[in-house]
Amino acid sequence: MRGAAIAAITALWLAGCTAPVAVPDIDRGVQVLLLGEQHDAGAHQRMHRDAIEDLAARGRLAAVALEMAEQGHSTAGLPRDTQEADVRQALDWNEETWPWRAYEPAVMAAVHAGVPVLGANLPRAQMRAAMADAQLDTLLGHAALNEQQQRIRDGHCTLLPEVQVAPMARVQIARDRAMAATVARAARPERVVILIAGGGHVEPTLGVPVHLPPGLRVEVVRWPAQPPARDYCADLKQQLARP
Repeated sequence: MRGAAIAAITALWLAGCTAPVAVPDIDRGVQVLLLGEQHDAGAHQRMHRDAIEDLAARGRLAAVALEMAEQGHSTAGLPRDTQEADVRQALDWNEETWPWRAYEPAVMAAVHAGVPVLGANLPRAQMRAAMADAQLDTLLGHAALNEQQQRIRDGHCTLLPEVQVAPMARVQIARDRAMAATVARAARPERVVILIAGGGHVEPTLGVPVHLPPGLRVEVVRWPAQPPARDYCADLKQQLARP
């Protein structure tokens, strides 16, 4: 992580804790709150809602950015009583990838509070170009790049052909950079932008924090690990075995 890029980061590593976790009190100077989730953990999504409602009630919430929606889509300008269907349309929500019911409480809490919800992820149309862009490799230090690539291997249960590892790591870097850009544009003095993303995307040495501009004060929260609901490696092996 570039030393000057982040003025303050507090990482909460709470794996193994099963008690409910309260949203930490955030210093008045913090402008960005990165919430790293386990995507299949319903408790995490409920804590997202709690964080949004808490900051909105105190008049401190500037915007909510989502990994789950692409850049260029937002709820800005929608009235507070907008119906869910119109919110999903505004965000171009992909139900197949991100079950709406998991994220509806957080998204609608922001909409009802009059706070814009912003798509932050790299548009799918740009992913192929990112895979071929070797310049993305230079955005992380050597050790961090190696770690990112190893996480790609591990995340695909070591079943991914090696030739695909570097291109897919570039997509991950490009996604982190896109989310960082969205957050930076939404940042406001004395207010907080929340980013909801997978835990790997908020890693201080690998993820979104690396790409944020100097001067922003950032706090990182990773919710407690939850038992996976599915064996994703078994699912992947089954998919790869299909003719």
